[in-house]
Amino acid sequence: MPQKPHLLLTALLCAALGPLASVAQAGVVVVGHPGMRKLDVATVERIYSGKVVELDGQPVVPVNLPPQSPLRQRFLKDFMQRDEQNYLAYWTVRRYVGKGAPPKEVGSATEVVMHVLHNPGAIGYMEESDVPPGVNVVARGAKPAGGAP
Repeated sequence: MPQKPHLLLTALLCAALGPLASVAQAGVVVVGHPGMRKLDVATVERIYSGKVVELDGQPVVPVNLPPQSPLRQRFLKDFMQRDEQNYLAYWTVRRYVGKGAPPKEVGSATEVVMHVLHNPGAIGYMEESDVPPGVNVVARGAKPAGGAP
């Protein structure tokens, strides 16, 4: 009989903390134009590094959030394994040697969604919890610390 209060307490804690656990698991996702195939993290890295410029015969048009965006910092860490300084230095050299320009920057997740929906081959990134219904999630980054295995 003494175990029942513990079970009740455990159930109440799980119910109360359940929503927090799902928030902790939310992360950065890459969204793509409707019909774009799923991508792995390595392909996303190559797109945002300018090494992959088309997929399935379609030019890829990536967009970035501004450098001061915390979401951009998380994207660079999760998908690019770089920090902002390293990423900017990479693109400075790449542009100097004539190997392209960094992805266009947009100001918000709303602009990312509009870009992706209206431009074939477009991709961008945003918080998983902010993805509107019907938007094509093409890649997920590494699970944040404390997330489910």
